[in-house]
Amino acid sequence: MKGCVFGIDIGSAFSKGILMCDQRILGSFVIPSGGNYELTADRVKEGLLARVGLSSKDIVYSLATGYGAKSVTFADAVITDISCHSRGISYLFPSARTVVDVGGLFSKAIRIDERGNPVTFLLSGKCAGGCAMVLQIISKVFQIQVEDIGTLSLQSQRRIDFNTGCAVFAETEAVSRIAEGAAREDLLAGIHRALAAQINSLAERVGIERDYALVGGGARDIGLVKAVEEIAGFDIIVPPEPHLTAALGAAVTAGEKV
Repeated sequence: MKGCVFGIDIGSAFSKGILMCDQRILGSFVIPSGGNYELTADRVKEGLLARVGLSSKDIVYSLATGYGAKSVTFADAVITDISCHSRGISYLFPSARTVVDVGGLFSKAIRIDERGNPVTFLLSGKCAGGCAMVLQIISKVFQIQVEDIGTLSLQSQRRIDFNTGCAVFAETEAVSRIAEGAAREDLLAGIHRALAAQINSLAERVGIERDYALVGGGARDIGLVKAVEEIAGFDIIVPPEPHLTAALGAAVTAGEKV
């Protein structure tokens, strides 16, 4: 086995690592980011190496990306998550031309070329209503795990649309609707619809070109994916592990550098 490369994505909520050897994925590792990004990065690296049975000397190049990328002391370089999502999704789906990352703090719409390079991109505003944060807020209101939101929303028989895209007002509205006897699944379907509308608007502003892929932690929510597809009017590509796309892109780019 030749020298391996390591891509690490330090996100606001979770940190992810991907190890690649001979241009193939050898393993991945994910843990909550916590408050000490430097320590978290070390834990991701150590955990991943232990999982695949290798040591630090087997890694010839490391690239870091994400919210806390500058805290990764062992990285040979830092790269933007825009580039990483682009390269990661292109590695998995070469036909993809539009990528939307539904992250914990922001959503990002990216249009990429046939080589997986970003052509143009846009970030959502600071409001949590335009990113995956709104799903975490609503899960606390309903006292359910955020992982269960998608499945529950698919049970909706009568979606309740929200009058606002703001997370704070949506939370207040959800509480009021619950008090009125509204079903949780109908409210969740409405939340998904509101977030999907913002995601679609962001994608349209960069110019939607198919194939269209949804990545990031929010893409793990099957209810949100369905809502995005309903608004877009066609099927959306979702990787098996959409939260790992940036770490994968960092690893792919690291491999190109060596």
